[in-house]
Amino acid sequence: MIANQKGGVGKTTTAINLAGALACFGQETLLVDIDPQGNATSGYGFDKSEIEIGTYQALLDSVPVEKTIKASPMELLDIMPSGKDMISAELDLADEFSRENRLRDALGPLRSLYRFILIDCPPSLGLLTINGLTAADRVIIPLQGEYYALEGLASFVETVERVKSTVNSSLEIEGGVLTMFDPRISLAQQVREQLSNFFGDKLFKTSIPRSIRLAEAPSHGKSILQYDPRSKGGQAYLALAGELLGRRGWEVVKID
Repeated sequence: MIANQKGGVGKTTTAINLAGALACFGQETLLVDIDPQGNATSGYGFDKSEIEIGTYQALLDSVPVEKTIKASPMELLDIMPSGKDMISAELDLADEFSRENRLRDALGPLRSLYRFILIDCPPSLGLLTINGLTAADRVIIPLQGEYYALEGLASFVETVERVKSTVNSSLEIEGGVLTMFDPRISLAQQVREQLSNFFGDKLFKTSIPRSIRLAEAPSHGKSILQYDPRSKGGQAYLALAGELLGRRGWEVVKID
């Protein structure tokens, strides 16, 4: 799960590009878009207004999950897209039985089919995000390399711990990843130090730089690995994926 209750921190950018980078490393990957904004969906060229069967139907209409999956333009990467009906999903879930388990139940049959399932969540602590936390094994928290990086972080971590103690005992924080990072700015270095103190060795060594190419890629319906893989942003997300794989003891071959 890629999540942060604070908006504008590079959450969806990380979900889109980490998924693409894992696929580049030969990992069968599924990107699940549960954010009503649908930016992870449009980030791979899908028009959310044309999505008739997607995450909403898996969560609320009991549609077999395999019918909601679409192949992305990248090899080894599939997407469960967010359609326009996801706008009402939060309210519609409120009246459902076992409402916090809907995503976990939907994704259950897919666990054996993919090496990685990445969930892109809304920037809030509503029912959709709780569904993501209930379904996930690990949480990656993107954090902006600016003054307010730690704002709300403690309360989000408390929510993760609460979900772990009540409905998902396997849930762990994989770590934090610093985004929009400019090493030339002294404040950014101070933020990195603060985050290192907070996360310890769970802070990813890889930081994601500010990048015009990263900002441009979604407008073309592409990940940075399709749009400009040799850019600083592309290389950073490949490094982040390599670090994630390395944490699991998997040998990583550098991709040029």
